[in-house]
Amino acid sequence: MHDVGLWLEEINLGSYRQIFKENGVNGEYLEGMSMFTTEQILRFIRRCHMKWGDFITLCKELRRIKVACLKGEQKVRRPWWAPSCLSVLFVKVAKRNRQSRVVSLKLEP
Repeated sequence: MHDVGLWLEEINLGSYRQIFKENGVNGEYLEGMSMFTTEQILRFIRRCHMKWGDFITLCKELRRIKVACLKGEQKVRRPWWAPSCLSVLFVKVAKRNRQSRVVSLKLEP
């Protein structure tokens, strides 16, 4: 939870740090958001009292990280939520799976 809070600060969404913590929004949860249905997205926005613009910023930042990893521009490492024993396995799978699904939200140039 600490890493998610720091990351929220870095992307200027630090005002959501406490509410994410209270709602158990961790790295694993954020990573899974790309698979959310519309209903799940709306529920998340309501539960965290997010503004639409802030939610879009969150999605863009999640996508930016994922794309950078897939392109090899960012070092692939275990997610912050995974125990250290999974790091070697995660890196091997991530490197093999560079073509994996990316969040469908488009980034504007």
